[in-house]
Amino acid sequence: MSTIPSRSLKGDLRDLALVAGGAIPGALLRWQLEADVIANMLGCLLLGLVLAQASQRKRLMLLAGIGFCGALTTFCTWMLDLARALQAGKPGESALLLLASLAGGVALVALGHTIGMFLSHRLRDRAAIPKKQ
Repeated sequence: MSTIPSRSLKGDLRDLALVAGGAIPGALLRWQLEADVIANMLGCLLLGLVLAQASQRKRLMLLAGIGFCGALTTFCTWMLDLARALQAGKPGESALLLLASLAGGVALVALGHTIGMFLSHRLRDRAAIPKKQ
């Protein structure tokens, strides 16, 4: 028999509020950007930054990772762009969008993670240095 971790309604509502609080500005930013590819790539970079910090910070992942980046980036819009290019008889454009989005997304998540880890170490090192009086 498996056990389900106990959860509280208060904790679930707090988590939901964090996701919603991040989703609203993420969706507003997406609405302001002209190109879906830019929104998706920016979201990948930001998600990498969040991932570098999120292992110890569940609330950051809920707010910024799932909420903000989730609303900023959309898989459905990406698929719609691919389908429209195919329907318009542009298989090359569709393939380029697919490959560029995948490669660019993975590369930007990795870059964001690297930057986030660097910043995390710098802040940790700076905090460890005794202050001069």
